[in-house]
Amino acid sequence: MISYKALIIDDEPPARSIIRAYLKKHAEIEVAGECANGFEAIKAIKEVQPDILFLDIQMPKISGLELLEVIEEPLHVIFSTAYDEYALKAFELDAVDYLLKPYDEKRFDAALEKVLVKIRTGELVHKQLDPLTVSQQSQLERIVVKKGTKLEVISLDNLLYIEAHDDYVMLHTAGGHYLKSKTMKYFEQHLPENRFVRTHRSYIVNVEKIERLEPYDKDTFLAILNSHCKLKVSRTGYKKLKALMDF
Repeated sequence: MISYKALIIDDEPPARSIIRAYLKKHAEIEVAGECANGFEAIKAIKEVQPDILFLDIQMPKISGLELLEVIEEPLHVIFSTAYDEYALKAFELDAVDYLLKPYDEKRFDAALEKVLVKIRTGELVHKQLDPLTVSQQSQLERIVVKKGTKLEVISLDNLLYIEAHDDYVMLHTAGGHYLKSKTMKYFEQHLPENRFVRTHRSYIVNVEKIERLEPYDKDTFLAILNSHCKLKVSRTGYKKLKALMDF
C-alpha cells in the first residue's frame, strides 16, 4: 500500500531515472512527479503535496538550496548532488541526508530509511532556519523570491532598496516589490558592501540607484532614488555613503 509521496527534482534525466529505479522496490513510496528545475518544482510541491523531496543542488536558474529557502510546506529532504561542498549548509537547513553522486542502491536505501524513520516517529521536518545560523554563506549574487506558486529571481542590478517589514523584509525593484522571510542583518552581511549600504535602521539602499542626497532635518538626510522614492538616511548612514561615494 502506498503511504508516502516523493517528488524528484534534478535537471539531469539520468539522475532522475536512477532515483525512480531505486524506488521501485519500495512499494510504500509513490513517485508523484519529476521536475527539471526549481520553477517547475515550486508549482509541483503545491499541487502534489509530497512527503519527501529528492533534490539536486546545482541546477539552472535557481539552486536546490535557494528552492529550499522559499519552501513553506513541511517536507523531508534528501539532497542528491555531485558537489560535497554544500553538505554543511544542507544539514543546517534540516536535510535528512546528502547523497553524493554517484551513489549505489545500498547508500540510497540507507538515506530513504532515515526519512521513513523520521516520518513514522513524527520527528520534525524541514523548517526555515534563521539564516544567520547558517555558516559559510557566500556573498549574494541574486535573490530568489516566491510569489504565489511561482518563483522569481531578482538580480542585484534591479534591486533598488530593502525595507524592514516586521519579521520580514520588502524587496523593492523597478518592477514591483516582494516580501521575503529574511532579516535586515542577513542582507547587510551578504550583499556586496561596495554596492549596498544600511543607510537607516529601516533601509538598505543600492548606492548605484541614488541620484542625490538632500538634508532632511538636523540629524537626517534623504536619499533620492527617483521622483517617487525618497528614503531617510541616518547620520551613521550618511557617513557610510559619504565614505563610499566620495562626495
